Amino acid sequence: MENKQMLEGLLPTTVLAEEAAASITDGDTFDHNHNSPSSVTFTVIFSTLVAMSGEYAFGNAVGYSSPAKTGIMEDLGLSLAEYAVFGSAMTLGGILGAVFSGKIADLVGRRAAMGISEVFCISGWLAIALSKDALWLDLGRFLVGCGSGVLVYVVPVYVVEITTKNIRGAFTSLTTVMICFGKALMFVIGSLINWRTSALIGVIPCVLQLLGVFFIPESPRWLAKTNQMKEFEAALQCLRGKSADISQEAADITEYTEYLKQISDGGILNIFQRKYINPLIVGIGLMLLQEFGGLNGFSFYTSVIFESAGFPSTVGSIVVAVLETLVAIMGVLFIDKSGRRPLLLISAAGTCLACVITGLSFFLQDFHVGKDLSATLALIGVLVMLIP
Repeated sequence: MENKQMLEGLLPTTVLAEEAAASITDGDTFDHNHNSPSSVTFTVIFSTLVAMSGEYAFGNAVGYSSPAKTGIMEDLGLSLAEYAVFGSAMTLGGILGAVFSGKIADLVGRRAAMGISEVFCISGWLAIALSKDALWLDLGRFLVGCGSGVLVYVVPVYVVEITTKNIRGAFTSLTTVMICFGKALMFVIGSLINWRTSALIGVIPCVLQLLGVFFIPESPRWLAKTNQMKEFEAALQCLRGKSADISQEAADITEYTEYLKQISDGGILNIFQRKYINPLIVGIGLMLLQEFGGLNGFSFYTSVIFESAGFPSTVGSIVVAVLETLVAIMGVLFIDKSGRRPLLLISAAGTCLACVITGLSFFLQDFHVGKDLSATLALIGVLVMLIP
């Protein structure tokens, strides 16, 4: 009963709700004792990889601005303030994309939403690569942000909706790994080649996903939600395998869809009910603290921090890239074993420590004390910030 009450308020508006909905259709709430198809088919793996290429592309976008800063400012004659606008344009675009991501995904479907977002990303990367002034540069970054804002919502939802319960956690956890890997690889690539070439490389995963969405099935749950029952059964059969018995899973999804239609949808206002106040404060609080903790500043200006502290930016970016990817993989492996709260506490402590260490580095530099120590502290501060 408690599960149903929670779903009534949260399911229509959050990604976590989509995962909860998927769990319900596997028998967590409705009283069905059946064995859902548990095999990992080629179609599920391929569809997940196509979807995850969007998260990799988002990682590329996050990691682009730091190593590209020097080259862009020199070639286009930008001031530091103008480059700061370029760096923040992606965030502004991401906000806009995120606002409409749910509506787009529900209106045109998960596949089409991924395709539309990649059109924005490809246009943005090309605008950056071919830009001759700050206007086109900022516009390109803004378009990449718009596409990314949709991707970070629709990709996890799609993966949740095509996978069975027993493999869902493992597959959705790839989101973090792919973002970190994309970001890390762009750190390395951008440190070694021209910024225009780096932008063109950013187009590659976008094109791969844009082409890939034509070869993957639509989300069965979205098809059921839009009453496309023939296509729904065909998509589910394709995902589970030709010989798999999908009758019970199909019945559960249909039953849940009918249940969802009976719920009065008050939109986002549902989450402001008294019974949701504690989780709402925790969720929003964690997001705000993450943003105001300086993570994006460190990510976007890693090379600038290293250069200002007197540490080789190329070496520093490569070290950060390698360690960040390894830690992301370790986080996926241990998150269920260690629990969320201990990891959040460790991350919060690490964020605070990173700001203190980095600030101390520049404090010593201002007083011309310990130049080598200042550079070392800057490296340690960036690593502590980005790795946890």
